[in-house]
Amino acid sequence: MKIDPYLFFDGRCEEAIEFYQLALGAKVEFMMRNSESPEPPPEGVLPPGSQDKIMHASVHIGGALVMMSDGLCGGEGGFKGFALSLDCPDATTAGEAFAALADGGHVTMPLGKTFWAPLFGMVTDRFGVSWQVGVSPDAE
Repeated sequence: MKIDPYLFFDGRCEEAIEFYQLALGAKVEFMMRNSESPEPPPEGVLPPGSQDKIMHASVHIGGALVMMSDGLCGGEGGFKGFALSLDCPDATTAGEAFAALADGGHVTMPLGKTFWAPLFGMVTDRFGVSWQVGVSPDAE
């Protein structure tokens, strides 16, 4: 059994994918728009104008699969109660990833040495996704 995170971006999924490609080197494995679905959704499920929004995407960030979607574009927005943890091989990589994620976002804990890691920080990116970026003690 395994768990893969599935993030819903309320109409901003394509923008988020492009951001993660630049910020973290994300690789798109699969992407399907609502208009490409072999079975269209029932009448009234999707708001007008959302035919080109992302129905499903599978994206690799580092060694992890992260699934993404625009969702039903209902305007709820925001992520609560979780964070994605990005374990970097070294301080340079961690610093670059942290700075990229912080661009347009909000730093909640600057990168620094902690009792559990040589480098650790927390940031919420421009899409409201919380990230914990660090370097494992055995990496350095």
